[in-house]
Amino acid sequence: MKRDIILSGVGGQGILSIATVIGKAALALGLYIKQAEVHGMSQRGGDVQSNLRLSSDPILSDLIPHGGADIIISMEPMEALRYLPYLNREGWIITNTEPFVNIPNYPEMEAVTRELEQQPHVVLIDIVAIAHEISSPRSANIVLLGAAAPFLHIEPDKFEEGIRAIFQRKGDEVVQTNIAAFRAGYEYAQNKIRK
Repeated sequence: MKRDIILSGVGGQGILSIATVIGKAALALGLYIKQAEVHGMSQRGGDVQSNLRLSSDPILSDLIPHGGADIIISMEPMEALRYLPYLNREGWIITNTEPFVNIPNYPEMEAVTRELEQQPHVVLIDIVAIAHEISSPRSANIVLLGAAAPFLHIEPDKFEEGIRAIFQRKGDEVVQTNIAAFRAGYEYAQNKIRK
């Protein structure tokens, strides 16, 4: 088993929480893991990207080469496009559709969406709307993790164990809210795959 994952977004959106949950799930399965974080502006609102590599065999490098990523998980649609050169031909893009406009020359959203829709393997998901539907607006990042889970070749219960481990210090209500967010994203992706 091997999965090379690029996580992207904007500072403060919860990219590193997604990476931590995936990492916990991978370690529970005895997989090797390497992670490299690349931060843009060192503040909330700057671009953030993380390379996360999982494998049943030892991993030599923590960086994913161009054309080597199996999946891009992005909290922000334009950031998903930024890392397209890293995606392999069979790779998937799982991205939020809601832009985080943090620069004055942010492209027209219609153009961003059109470019994403032209990709052969993409799941576009409004994670903010889904998080609000389940009364958990702060769990949008975990909705995105749920949408990406079917493409990571790890059983959903392992992610839920990771969510419990990471959020348990915040109390059972926070754990259950994040598990509900994960399940909502997972169900959304499963429905998209079946179509």
